[in-house]
Amino acid sequence: MRKTRGPRRTERTPEHEQAKIEARETEQWIDEGSVRDAAVAATQRGAARRDRPAPEVDPEVIAEIHAALDPQRAARLSERLASASAALDRERFDEARRMIAPLVRELPQVAAVHEVNGLAAYRLGRWRQAAQSLELARQLRPDPSLLPVLADCYRALKRWNDVDTVWRDVKAASPQHEIMAEARIVVAGAHADRGELADAIDLMQPSQQAPKRVRAHHLRQWYVLADLYDRAGDTVSAARWFERIASHDPHFADVRDRLRSLGR
Repeated sequence: MRKTRGPRRTERTPEHEQAKIEARETEQWIDEGSVRDAAVAATQRGAARRDRPAPEVDPEVIAEIHAALDPQRAARLSERLASASAALDRERFDEARRMIAPLVRELPQVAAVHEVNGLAAYRLGRWRQAAQSLELARQLRPDPSLLPVLADCYRALKRWNDVDTVWRDVKAASPQHEIMAEARIVVAGAHADRGELADAIDLMQPSQQAPKRVRAHHLRQWYVLADLYDRAGDTVSAARWFERIASHDPHFADVRDRLRSLGR
């Protein structure tokens, strides 16, 4: 994995942050509710991660900060960036936003600052603010791992053309499988939001390929595919995919309830 320039990505890319996004998306597919409503699920997942060490700030980011400010102020804001990242990691999103605010004003040229600000806003369901911050982070330092988050912001704002543009950018970047999977889920959700179930199902077709090792992002894609088939009236295909999920993890989401509702 490449060395990153923001708060160290061992906490967020792809396993950590993508797991959060994927879990949020699964909540939405289960509830079939608004993207906005689904974001509250993020606050329920902090306890399992409290024992992890606080994220560190990459030395390259510290160097950027010191190049922009006097040594004393740079040291203080570097510590504040680390604290804001730690607050984000502990699901203290409002705290993270408050802590990062001075850095947004004083260090607008540092991508990591906008990234933390954008991710905190995203987890709070502040889609427009999140999109603006992530767009700035992307302009300063392109990072494929943030694209699914940005696409989901656009989806919540019903900026469908922007969702499609980000999806093209994801495909062009050829990112890690977890990132590609989550982007696919978001874009399929955007089609489903518009009642385009056939297009959503077609987009999810690559997820039907049998992986050598089944991971969480495979199960989440299968869940989305099963749900889409169910909503489209193809209950046979829906049951087949829910059964595949259950064969790997019978406690995944509400898969047992979904199978019972289909008479299985």
